[in-house]
Amino acid sequence: MDFGLVLQTDPPASQVVGLMRRAERNGFRYGWTFDSAVLWQEPFVIHSQILEHTTKLRVGPMVTNPGTRTWEVTASTFATLNDMFGNRTVCGIGRGDSAMRVAGRRPNTLARLGEAVDAIRDLAEGREATVDGNTIRIPWIRNGRLPVWMAAYGPKALALTGRKADGFILQLADPFLTEWMVKAVRQAAADAGRDPDALTICVAAPAYVTADDSPEALAHARDQCRWFGGMVGNHVADLVTRYGEHSGLVPEALTAYIKAREGYDYSHHGRAGNPSTDFVPDEIVDRFCLLGPPAAHIGKLTALRDLGVDQFAVYAMHDAREAVIDAYGAEVIPALR
Repeated sequence: MDFGLVLQTDPPASQVVGLMRRAERNGFRYGWTFDSAVLWQEPFVIHSQILEHTTKLRVGPMVTNPGTRTWEVTASTFATLNDMFGNRTVCGIGRGDSAMRVAGRRPNTLARLGEAVDAIRDLAEGREATVDGNTIRIPWIRNGRLPVWMAAYGPKALALTGRKADGFILQLADPFLTEWMVKAVRQAAADAGRDPDALTICVAAPAYVTADDSPEALAHARDQCRWFGGMVGNHVADLVTRYGEHSGLVPEALTAYIKAREGYDYSHHGRAGNPSTDFVPDEIVDRFCLLGPPAAHIGKLTALRDLGVDQFAVYAMHDAREAVIDAYGAEVIPALR
């Protein structure tokens, strides 16, 4: 199993770079950042510095979207980084939640997302692609390589991931839901004539390592990670609107907890103490995140690995970022690799 670190690009950028360097020293192989131009600093500028100051770390957004940049600009950006640092980027992509909504736009349609996946990959690898009805190619690219991993929850997005993407990003760490969604993605890949085992499966969620499993320690860990249930709830609310709460197309284990959701303030997006996430119960925090002493993390990650998960990406938006990176490097990563 590989491990990644996920950070927001809050200033100063030097701190983001420093944490990524720390992660690489501790055995992490991927460095991911949020991508929301209004809320945080521009990630691709910071990606260049992460790549410059690491040696093997693979870097990318978790996740970008087809709407905030034109597709040829996204492809050229990845291709430039790859030309400079040796094909060490990954394009995580989705419909766009905070990036689009904060700017007053709706998330992209799945049809547009599917077209973008093909076009961005083809352009970044030096092939022709159709963008807005025009066939274009970036002529200077040689030996480019850009895996495109899609973030998805709902049945149509999971099917699109299986048909189009090189990898699947699932932003929660619940084994029951992971098993259901991984099966859906792989079945869609098989139905499309692709090798389902060739898709990389990446689970991303907050991890908070405690010294013990005392009620006090776990309560603090939950409070530091409760924001994540609110972030996932944004996507779940879209699914409920589209499919209904009891449609049978989306597991009730994913949809039931948002009944008390009353809205969401993106100014606190992805941050500990987010007041818009008070509706998230402890049970959901425990299911979606990894909390407790290292043995608890190892146990849950072993279960995820047995379900076919290839990478666990640690969301480190809490008050113990350095501690969780070091704890994973000392105890968790050696046990899973």
